[in-house]
Amino acid sequence: MEENTVNVETGNVEVAEGIEFPDTSDGRLWVAGAVIVDERGNAFAQRRSGTRKVFPHCWDIVGGHVEEGESMLQALAREITEETGWTLCAVVAELYRLDWDPGDGRTRREVDYLVRVDGDLAAPALEIGKHTEFMWVDDSRLHLLRDARDPGDYFITEIVQMGLAAARDLR
Repeated sequence: MEENTVNVETGNVEVAEGIEFPDTSDGRLWVAGAVIVDERGNAFAQRRSGTRKVFPHCWDIVGGHVEEGESMLQALAREITEETGWTLCAVVAELYRLDWDPGDGRTRREVDYLVRVDGDLAAPALEIGKHTEFMWVDDSRLHLLRDARDPGDYFITEIVQMGLAAARDLR
């Protein structure tokens, strides 16, 4: 397990007790995911652009592949900054682990976390060419994340729902 405060490229990140980050140097294709919940209890979602190979035009949480030589925490911090312009300040809870294959024969091992960020939550700097819009959802708006995709691919909705529930439990 890593220490409770870890220094990564974007600064000091508080890590809640009991969170253990996986060893991402094991040769697998790892994905780091972040559910960001604001002070009103809404979770951030962003729409993937139509040019994306995986889940084009679909709603998603912040996250992406862990690059070679990166830890899960470093990838989480990097992806948050790249996709929103915000800075990771705390990893509050681990939400979900899953293995999935988008049809290219390469299984991804994804770990999703509830996180806190610093930055202007009203004005994310969406990654140009990769994301086209954003919205904040609560439980009553979760259904909006269910795009025209295979019902088996609705795990994003489930992950956001887990993040909302965990954020409520921690208040």
